[in-house]
Amino acid sequence: MNQDKIDRINTLYHKAKATGLTEEEKEEQKLLRNEYIMSIRSSLRGNLDNISIKEEDGSITDLGKKHGNVGEE
Repeated sequence: MNQDKIDRINTLYHKAKATGLTEEEKEEQKLLRNEYIMSIRSSLRGNLDNISIKEEDGSITDLGKKHGNVGEE
């Protein structure tokens, strides 16, 4: 998500608090917020899929392969 869309989310939020939003603006806000949430989830999933844990026995557990969809075709 680019900075222009994040700025628009903030603008709509402040307008909603100050004067209220039209139905079109409410729909735009909803769509932008959903896109933002999906972007954050995708980023978090990417980070979590790249975590490996070194076990006490010295073995390495790749959490992306164990719990995520990494390596599956």
